[in-house]
This record gives sequence, C-alpha cells and structure tokens, in this order.
Amino acid sequence: MTESLDRVARIQREWARERPDVDVRPQGVIGRLHRLGSCLTEELCVVYRKYGLGEGDFDVLAALRRAGAPFERAPGELAEHTMVTTGAMTKRVDRLERAGLVSRRASESDGRGRVVALTAEGRTLIDRAFSEHMANERRLLGALTEEEAAQLESLLTKWLAATEEPPG
Repeated sequence: MTESLDRVARIQREWARERPDVDVRPQGVIGRLHRLGSCLTEELCVVYRKYGLGEGDFDVLAALRRAGAPFERAPGELAEHTMVTTGAMTKRVDRLERAGLVSRRASESDGRGRVVALTAEGRTLIDRAFSEHMANERRLLGALTEEEAAQLESLLTKWLAATEEPPG
C-alpha cells in the first residue's frame, strides 16, 4: 500500500533525502499554512467577486461599516483598520467612490482633512456581502470541530502576537 503524501510532505521527504543535516519539520507547519492561506484567499475572493469587489475593496467597506453610524473614517484611520496600505487606499477609495459605494467630504474637525463615508448603496452592499462572507468562512471551517477551531484560533493568536508588530 502506497503512503499518501500531500505536497508539503513530499517536499519535506525530498529535502530530508537531499539534506539530512537540516531539520525540515518547520516546513510542515509553514508550508501547509502558506498553501492553506492561498486556498482560503481564493475561496474568500469568490464571494467578493460576486459583489463586484476585490479583497481590498471588501476590507475598506467593512472597516467603514464597523465604524458604526455615521459609517465614516478619515483615510489614515481607514488604513489603520484595514489590511490596505495607505498608498493603495487612495486608489481603492477612488474606485469605490466611482461605483457609488463611498463618498468623500471635508472633515468638520480638520479643515485640511478628508472623511470617507459609506453611501446607502455601499452599506446595503457590504451588509449583504458580509453575511455571505461569514457563511463562507463557516463553511471553510467545516473540516474542523468547534473545539479544533477554537484551539487553532488560540494557537494562531499566540503565534501572530509573537510575529506581527503591534498595531500603532
């Protein structure tokens, strides 16, 4: 009977054969996490595309929705609450504004500042997309029990805290 190996296990086996002096065990975690991240991103983007959004667009709309009424943030604050860089933020906001999903106006507290706000259409879209997004994430976690998912979340939280710079 042939042992079934996933891609990462095959790569590890080859490295272990070619470089037995190097411990390849970390590759088992990192390699699988990397591959899983790619698979999950693609599965998540299916929902975003259904609503005419890219991953960054969804992130910007979600950050505005999470702000609560009146669903607006300054561009710098918006960048702090998303995975979008400040450089990419302007392009995303421009695109979302052209689509009628956000608006921009001068800040009432800072005459030179701007504020990005969800439009009614943007709020309706992100509410629908977010509901489907969460159902999709639930589906993607379906291979794990609730206990396993909680354990994995705890481990990933610990690892991320040790790896990522704290929010500024």
